[in-house]
Amino acid sequence: MRVIAGKAKRLQLKTIAGLDTRPTTDRIKETLFNILAQDLADCDFLDLFSGSGAIGIEALSRGAKSAVFVENNKAAIDCIKANLKITNLADAAQVLMMDVIAAIQYAEKNGKVFDIIFMDPPYNKDLEKMVLEYLEHSSVIYYNTLIVVEASLDTDFSYLENSSLEVYRTKEYKTNKHVFIQKCEETN
Repeated sequence: MRVIAGKAKRLQLKTIAGLDTRPTTDRIKETLFNILAQDLADCDFLDLFSGSGAIGIEALSRGAKSAVFVENNKAAIDCIKANLKITNLADAAQVLMMDVIAAIQYAEKNGKVFDIIFMDPPYNKDLEKMVLEYLEHSSVIYYNTLIVVEASLDTDFSYLENSSLEVYRTKEYKTNKHVFIQKCEETN
């Protein structure tokens, strides 16, 4: 696994051995960042369920102003920190070892707002639903915040039809998909 583009281009990243993680392949990561390209410059990026940190690191390498990495596994936290050191991107990063909802609450208390939120939770456990339901009413997002969820192909997002969050794009791959979500502006 490597950084694909930007100031840390071609640097090899460490992965987490022996855990049930699914690192995003370089090909899928490249497709994702081609879609995000116009929104990355000077953005504040939140990487939930960070794993090795590869997605947030790619965002920093491609021009994100800052990235917050959230993971609750010690081995993954150590991997993220090592990868930030390898890529010389640690100064623009904050690494939080905690549950994602606790991390969002921490960001709320500190007045943090994100331009892009990426999450890659364990598949088929409805964790993305729990996080999206919380984010809908959270102060860490605004109407232009882009939320990207990596999920299994059979993950259903129809529950968002009854919320202020709207799926505006889905990109499917062989085994998974990226779902792009934004908060709808209220109309009177």
